[in-house]
Amino acid sequence: MRFAYFHKQVIAVLPLLYALTVHGGQAASAPVPDIPQLMREVEAHQKQLEKVRENYTYSSTQTTQDIDSNGQVKKTESAEGEDFFVNGHVIERTVKKNGQALSDHEQQKETERVTKLVEKAQKTPPDQPLEGQTIGVSRLLDIMEVRNPRRESYRGRPTIIFDFIGRKDAKTHGLAEDASKKLEGTVWIDEADREIAHIEVSFIDNFHVAGGLLANIQKGSNFHFDQAPVSGQLWLPTGGEGTVQARLLLLKNLRQHFIERDYDFKRFQVDAQTAKDATIVPETKK
Repeated sequence: MRFAYFHKQVIAVLPLLYALTVHGGQAASAPVPDIPQLMREVEAHQKQLEKVRENYTYSSTQTTQDIDSNGQVKKTESAEGEDFFVNGHVIERTVKKNGQALSDHEQQKETERVTKLVEKAQKTPPDQPLEGQTIGVSRLLDIMEVRNPRRESYRGRPTIIFDFIGRKDAKTHGLAEDASKKLEGTVWIDEADREIAHIEVSFIDNFHVAGGLLANIQKGSNFHFDQAPVSGQLWLPTGGEGTVQARLLLLKNLRQHFIERDYDFKRFQVDAQTAKDATIVPETKK
């Protein structure tokens, strides 16, 4: 189990950003944005960037630590990957495990896996996850409650922040909606670009998958991830971190800490008539 999985699942429920107010670095008389309109702006801006993102690739590293009952690390594994976008979806190709390049057999298996994932991504709408379920904005409005909205500076940029918590009395259907009721967290939205800069989420109650027969994700499991403008106003993921405690198949206790770092962003130069000769050009630092 890798942090990238949780990273992608969080992205699937990001539309819960639906409440704003005025606080801090701006005048108290500034108008409060209309909530539905704000969400439309965030989603519209994301769609505008999807095609641009497909011209970029980047590297990622994931570190997974198995933790014992005393909180001590008993095993550490790492993986390095090459990430790119297809139809709005992030595809990750593993190139190293524990600092070692993949064997010929492993490379072949990885190529087969990535090829299938690319084909699936091409057929899956950008606003839907490749795996699992997603939740529409209007549905999340019924499940989540927003608290303590405010404005603050985040990494030197004006940011809208608010806390959220799942409503225990909300009637839900499906795994994604059920999980949303068990979450609380905080979201940082870059006010100028209408992009997610940072999000922190944690389980406030145990969450049973298939009634606990498959897994029981325990209260306190948490994760966060970041995005940042890496080329002008192009926002890309820059990493994340999480800790998961779970019981799998009623037999195995799992305690893991995940760290992901995304870096070395590069832009493809593509000539429409000679796409097969596309090259990667490193972004010039500004």
